[in-house]
Amino acid sequence: MEEHKQQHRLSTAGLLVTLGIIFGDIGTSPLYVMKAIVGEDRISADLILGGLSCVFWTLTLQTTIKYVVITLRADNKGEGGIFSLFALVRRRMPYLVWPAMIGGAALLADGIITPPISVASAIEGLRILNPDIPTIPIIITILVALFLVQGFGTKFMGNAFGPIMLIWFSMLALLGFNQIGNYIDVLKAVNPYYAFKLLTEYPEGFWLLGAVFLCTTGAEALYSDLGHCGRQNIRISWIFVKICLLLNYFGQGAWILQFEGEKLNGQNPFYTIMPDWFVVYGIGIATFAAIIASQALISGSFTLVSEAIRLNLWPKLKINYPTNLKGQIYVPMINWFLMFGCIGIVWYFEESSNMEAAYGLAISVTMLMTTILLFYYLTYVKKVAIYLTSFILILYLIIELAFLTANLKKFTHGGYVTLIIGGTLIMVMWIWFRAARIKKRLTEYINLETYVPLLQELSTDMSIPKYATHLIYMTGAYSSKLVESKIIYSIFQKQPKRADIYWFIHIEVTDDPYTMEYKVDIIAPDDVVRVEFRLGFRVEHRINLFFRKVVEDLVTNEEVDFTSRYSSLSKRNVIGDFRFVVLEKHLSSENNLPAIDQFAMNGYFFLKHVSLSEQSAFSLDTSSVTIEKVPMIITPIEDFQLKRIQ
Repeated sequence: MEEHKQQHRLSTAGLLVTLGIIFGDIGTSPLYVMKAIVGEDRISADLILGGLSCVFWTLTLQTTIKYVVITLRADNKGEGGIFSLFALVRRRMPYLVWPAMIGGAALLADGIITPPISVASAIEGLRILNPDIPTIPIIITILVALFLVQGFGTKFMGNAFGPIMLIWFSMLALLGFNQIGNYIDVLKAVNPYYAFKLLTEYPEGFWLLGAVFLCTTGAEALYSDLGHCGRQNIRISWIFVKICLLLNYFGQGAWILQFEGEKLNGQNPFYTIMPDWFVVYGIGIATFAAIIASQALISGSFTLVSEAIRLNLWPKLKINYPTNLKGQIYVPMINWFLMFGCIGIVWYFEESSNMEAAYGLAISVTMLMTTILLFYYLTYVKKVAIYLTSFILILYLIIELAFLTANLKKFTHGGYVTLIIGGTLIMVMWIWFRAARIKKRLTEYINLETYVPLLQELSTDMSIPKYATHLIYMTGAYSSKLVESKIIYSIFQKQPKRADIYWFIHIEVTDDPYTMEYKVDIIAPDDVVRVEFRLGFRVEHRINLFFRKVVEDLVTNEEVDFTSRYSSLSKRNVIGDFRFVVLEKHLSSENNLPAIDQFAMNGYFFLKHVSLSEQSAFSLDTSSVTIEKVPMIITPIEDFQLKRIQ
């Protein structure tokens, strides 16, 4: 805990790191927001002042108040994100798994379009220098290179992120400030009247909220990365970031208003406000900023999936730890999924302006789900007055439903792409979650204490060949007095397994992110032992390593005699062998399931087939693991009559 406080202490270095890690996504929004608001419309004061007013109040109400002020308080031992928030409320309200699954899937789907739109918006600035330059190969090359380096860890990149983003935000502020003087009246947009006028009087003004929403899409990532930098560093650095963003937005608005009555004709005001001599440098800095924004989202996706796996909402996948930095992980399958998804987005949409049509729809769903979870957290966990939490809930439901409605206009223009991806990811989570519920509901537990005498007898029955010195089973039983009937069947009937000591290991995933505790119950001295590991939802289940540590502790404390009971080995104090038995369930043909459960279980076993095996998921040594297939009979086939004939 002390290390956690030191890491997140407010400091100049901490603020610089925060700039590099947290604000990449929201910081690159000026590349496309004003261009998206104007679109193909003729430039008018109502459009620009109204659009800027909407941007100002969106950054104030949505990003500043909801996320920076309120949501950052909902930290789980310093960690943030929608699954961390769900972990805080799931014990009291397990049905909130639905907004958690929907929000997590939508956030992951959004991760497929953020890198392409950020990099494309930056690279398309090259057309100012060469209108005929082919941008698609350059964009894809940058994205592929970015995904290829993930497996080596990004420690070397992280050191440069902060200074580069400091340069980026300083550039935004200076470029915007230089333009505001050309049309000082642009500052009137701070008045919410102009936003109200745009939404109610401008032709189809309400639908422009879909473009305005792009200015705050990085707010959810801001919360997800809370654990990397800490609340105070994020809040203080956000003051600087918000000022820089607003100066640039207002500067772009001032430049655009000089051409009232005309159209942008494909120009990007982000680049047109740059002096000619600076354009090439601006494109370079923008490209680096887009890469940093993409990197932050990729890392966030890895963390999101790893949390979902620990919370049993996602199939088990291989997770690597390329560096010693806390929290830095690499999930190969998700990396390649995101890479091919990003390449597909670039090929399909070709232009960043086309991607704008698909961008934002999924993330608006995530924000809505976060609002629901936040309401329950503030009301039932933090015990905030219900009238206050209800006001917050209603206010942000109105705001975010308005954004979602406006974004739905994008559905036929490309929004369906992210919704299809998000819907597929939700289906995967639902299948895994429902199958786990079905298995848990129908798993038969029996009293372990009843079988302790039998285990002791089996242990000394010399007529049966010894299976292992130490025989270890993984159990899902929460009580030390219970064990699955399938385990007892495996020990006594499938193939009688004589061992010196029988071990039962249970894993409880805690709501705290980094808990690493264990508890030992010696049910029968030197014969039956149960070990319960309490691991946080961000801790890898390295059971082989953890179990050996438990063994060392028990040997040191002389609680269990680990010496081999073979007479030739015991006199030399040799520790016996260990063997894990993993019961791998398969769907029995003797089932009569409702259609929806049949679909869920078929999907579950398909996902299980393509995902990580149990022994790999628990990091077990494959040389000491036995896999046993056991049938899962969920709903037996109805009774029937079979007639015997002569």
